[in-house]
Amino acid sequence: MGFSADWLRLREPADRAARDPDLLARAARCLSEGQVVLDLGSGTGSTARAFAAQGFDGLRWRFLDNDPALLDIAQQDFPAAEVVTGDLADIDALPLNGVGLVTASALLDLMPRDWIAALAVRLRAAQLPLYAALSYDGHMRWSPQTPGDAAVTTHFNTHQRGDKGIGAALGPDAGTEAARLLGAEGFEVALADSPWRIGPDQTALHLELIAGIGTAAAEAGLASAADWTAARRASISRSQAEIGHTDLLALPPGRT
Repeated sequence: MGFSADWLRLREPADRAARDPDLLARAARCLSEGQVVLDLGSGTGSTARAFAAQGFDGLRWRFLDNDPALLDIAQQDFPAAEVVTGDLADIDALPLNGVGLVTASALLDLMPRDWIAALAVRLRAAQLPLYAALSYDGHMRWSPQTPGDAAVTTHFNTHQRGDKGIGAALGPDAGTEAARLLGAEGFEVALADSPWRIGPDQTALHLELIAGIGTAAAEAGLASAADWTAARRASISRSQAEIGHTDLLALPPGRT
């Protein structure tokens, strides 16, 4: 499980535009003076940049990722941040000392149900809130539509539920299932839609997205995936895409 710095850089503007601003602001207000934000699967620091872009630029960050090269990029933008190269699979080893908020972006949909359940238990014990943004929710809308869109979405969603390295991922079920698991631990959970909206002016991202979706659909057994990809690429100058995501904020009992 990992992503290139180029892909993370390409998707970041769409991620930032998609985030629900109210949930992000509520998450930032969970912090008390001097507390640290622990960003799980931090990559190049996109979550921290999203908070800074909304005016929360004085936060203390601890970035946790399994890719030292991505952490090096993150620390260039946030030289005061702590960087931790670690294994996300080990919930018990998460460095929660001094933390007031745990964040993650585009992560929950890659993780298995047991991992999210264990995270919920650990965060409940530590009485820590979780802000987890941009979990893919299984919905795609294309304009103009083509007859192959529904089949591609179905097969892509199947692919998203595959093993990403630590067990079968929740994929498009991640937002709702995480809300259920956190709620079972007593958290107050709020969800908000955060769809990508991609148009002809975002050609580079649009092309990479089409290629990635088509490849995943083919790997999930869709014989017509290559034809769909070619048709979508041919119409890129007039194509619009909406890719559904979910943002989540979970507050432990007694927090508002």
